Amino acid sequence: MLDNRTKSAIDEARNILVGKIPSPSAQVDQITMGMLYKFMDDMDQESIELGGKATFFADEYEQYSWSRIMSKTVSAQERYNKYMEGLEKFYINPNLPQTFKDVFKNASVPFKEADILTMFLQCIDKLSYTDSEQLGDAYEYLLAVLGSQGDLGQFRTPRNIIDMIVEIVDPKKNETILDCACGTAGFLISAYKHILKENTNNVTGDKLNFDEKKEVLKHITGYDIEPSMVRIAKMNMFLHGANDPDIYEYDTLSDDSRWEEKFNVILANPPFMTPKGGIRPHKNFSVKSRKSEVLFADYIIQHLKSEGRAGLIIPDGVAYQTGKAYKEIRKKILELGLIGVISLPKGIFNPYSSVKTSILIIDKKLAKSKDSILFINLTNDGYTLGTQRKETDGSQISSIIDLMHKFSKNQEIDNVEDFCNVVSKENILKNEDISFVFKHYKEKEEYKGKYPVYPLSKICNILNGSTPLKSNKEYWDNGTVNWFTINDIKNQGREVYKTELKITEKALNETSVKLLPKNSILICCTASVGEYAIAKVPLTTNQQFNGLVIKDEYKELVDPYYLYYLSPLFKQQLLDSAGVTSFDFVSVKKLGNLMIPIPPIDIQKKIVRLIKKNEEKINHLTNEINKLKDENISLIKSI
Repeated sequence: MLDNRTKSAIDEARNILVGKIPSPSAQVDQITMGMLYKFMDDMDQESIELGGKATFFADEYEQYSWSRIMSKTVSAQERYNKYMEGLEKFYINPNLPQTFKDVFKNASVPFKEADILTMFLQCIDKLSYTDSEQLGDAYEYLLAVLGSQGDLGQFRTPRNIIDMIVEIVDPKKNETILDCACGTAGFLISAYKHILKENTNNVTGDKLNFDEKKEVLKHITGYDIEPSMVRIAKMNMFLHGANDPDIYEYDTLSDDSRWEEKFNVILANPPFMTPKGGIRPHKNFSVKSRKSEVLFADYIIQHLKSEGRAGLIIPDGVAYQTGKAYKEIRKKILELGLIGVISLPKGIFNPYSSVKTSILIIDKKLAKSKDSILFINLTNDGYTLGTQRKETDGSQISSIIDLMHKFSKNQEIDNVEDFCNVVSKENILKNEDISFVFKHYKEKEEYKGKYPVYPLSKICNILNGSTPLKSNKEYWDNGTVNWFTINDIKNQGREVYKTELKITEKALNETSVKLLPKNSILICCTASVGEYAIAKVPLTTNQQFNGLVIKDEYKELVDPYYLYYLSPLFKQQLLDSAGVTSFDFVSVKKLGNLMIPIPPIDIQKKIVRLIKKNEEKINHLTNEINKLKDENISLIKSI
């Protein structure tokens, strides 16, 4: 439990640094080095009090001891000079263990004001290496506060999500544990705390003796490509009792020197960012890709032991994208160990990303006896999804943990609409995309009407929109051919008689742009999925839209306005079949698979007449309401 004195010292140190070091990760770096510097002296002083000798500040390094540089007789400038010299020499100090040397590697202070450094060191001086658990809590508090500013790695995984994954995967005291993109070691610390909790009678971890706790920590390994993250992770592990933590600066995707290592448990939220030009992976991956999210998923499934388990956060592109590598990795994960998929809502990584993600739960041993996967749709993790992420009621976390444990124990699970669904592996493999998206397996409500139902592709030709090269002026200057975008709906409504932009006949003849005839239906299949309009003039459209052109053999059987008025009903079907990342997307094939009822043409025309009449009434009433509102405003202004 973090006490107020320790919390206050951390806050004060942050406030002093923020004026000189804007970057949160750089602030953490300075606090990390300052804390370890102070704690080495604390350990030396404790050794001397017990009749021993100083270890870290001995011989020529005695002059750099914390006690000496913080003496009141030392001036601010002298303190600055000695502190800087000490940081530079610690990496070659033979008395320091390698873990400490790694923390001080390339250490420096990025400002020159001696009085500022003195104020900062006085805050660190309030901390004492007497209670490692207290200091561990303090360090996690520091990482949480600074992480919320969005500069600690690509994503900082929320603590409650980390703990949920660890609780589900359930690492044991004798198992080896890896995070292959460990950042600040959040997953690794949570795994260690989980093992202590699971081995408790009265006091946390009291069923384990000192040596057993050390052995647990020796089984924990972390990799990260970023040196500052390695430094922070090592400090975090050290403050939780690991004197020599196995945290390595290692490029998991490009360096294969540790490829042969395998683990019982892997927990990870790998970076989703792929640099321009893609990753240049080594040759051991089974899936050919330059996308970091695909490679990390491949790495994890390959580095689990034959009975291993994993909890992996993925961007939803991995869950549904139709590229070859994405489908290959989903098939591989499904066949080798997937038991659960937990869909997370957009906003769970706020304030620094609104990306849509999912959690894959893998258990290689259990999967061999399972013929189904548990899909869960988490919508409330106990915090709001806005930028502030404030606590709220109704968290589903404990329910999800219980569900996954029940599923693992082969206890019966009832499908609950919009929350959980047990789906057979056979059903997943039937879908050529092998989707891991929850809503793709929702039970669809059957049409119970009296008219025949057809797939949209049987009734209509579906034509892709496209955009002529914007830099080619011959395609745009003085254009006469209507080119439709979503702005035309915003500006004039859904019946489109003209377009804001126009292309030239040359663009129409030389590019893949297609001219849609009058009365074509326009359906948006990316970004604003489900937006629709009807073309009252021949036009072309951009790639956001597909055009529905009634086939010749159905022109006498289907009223275009019937399709137009049916379009709002397409939206939910479209969204149910869409993948979700930053925006939605529906393929032409999925659009063509939408099922629509086709009554006799006279019934269609009757429906169209009634809807148009109702629309006229709605417009009339809307105008009347607006007039009354204007009248109210006029009355108030006349006072």
